[in-house]
Amino acid sequence: MSTSFVQFRMEDSTKAQALLVCEQLGIDLSTYLRMCVTRLVRENGIPFSMKLEKTEESRGIAAMKAASRIAEQNGTSGMTLDEINNEITEARK
Repeated sequence: MSTSFVQFRMEDSTKAQALLVCEQLGIDLSTYLRMCVTRLVRENGIPFSMKLEKTEESRGIAAMKAASRIAEQNGTSGMTLDEINNEITEARK
């Protein structure tokens, strides 16, 4: 099997941190990079999550927006607090 030389640039500080992590794992950086490329090929895609994690605050905001959207769809977005409380009281009976 023939091999190819692959080269790329990264910040020195990032490389130093990566070398430390690899050392703690008992491998060198080249081995780690070969592992990543092998997984990329095997999985036919990025072998780890590429999603931005939502913070609790943004989940709360998303929930509030969803609730507002649902209220508008149901025609209840303009209800006063008293009207909401009356609806709750009636539903509990």
